Amino acid sequence: MRVILAEDSTLLREGLVRLLLEEGHEVLAAVGDGPALLREVEQHQPDIVVTDIRMPPNNTDEGLLAAVTIRQKWPSVGVLVLSQHMERNYATRLVASNVEKVGYLLKDRVAQVEEFLDAMERIHAGGAALDPEVIQHLVVRTTHSDPISRLTPRERSVLEGLAQGFTNGAIAAKLHISLSAVEKNLNTVFDKLNLTHSTGYSRRVLAVLRYLES
Repeated sequence: MRVILAEDSTLLREGLVRLLLEEGHEVLAAVGDGPALLREVEQHQPDIVVTDIRMPPNNTDEGLLAAVTIRQKWPSVGVLVLSQHMERNYATRLVASNVEKVGYLLKDRVAQVEEFLDAMERIHAGGAALDPEVIQHLVVRTTHSDPISRLTPRERSVLEGLAQGFTNGAIAAKLHISLSAVEKNLNTVFDKLNLTHSTGYSRRVLAVLRYLES
């Protein structure tokens, strides 16, 4: 996998570079600010970008803005955003257009190497990887007026797995239920969210977007 890293912490940046190289990935560039990230992506067109949200020059949302720009200008490039804290608005902005080839992880998750690498693989394969803590936070934020609140605990768990980027088979294994049960619950979720078989739109993508907007 061809990777570009953007992280203003030299220690974390060099640690990620070493980890990825040891796993057999090619690190095309490792930079410390948003403008440099965009320049490197334009030049190299990597498979995936891993970027912090807060970076110079203003240390606010430069990394997120760069990530959104990358998704708009180079949709074939996967984007994994790292954040020190859960930022609901940032997560929603990141997946506003679609939930393919995108991820949002808390930095603590990077320490769990297997989860971090698995998230990168899912994004590279065209899926999504949203931090479980992000998903749980969004669940808490739902209200009784929201259609998400009409879901049963099992349906909600299946939707959480979908939002994290897992396939139906992976959701079944994670929840210890059958594949047919996952498919049945997903169809019920789609019905409760009023997601029809609209030509040109993925109900899986629409369900996750509805979930994040709730």
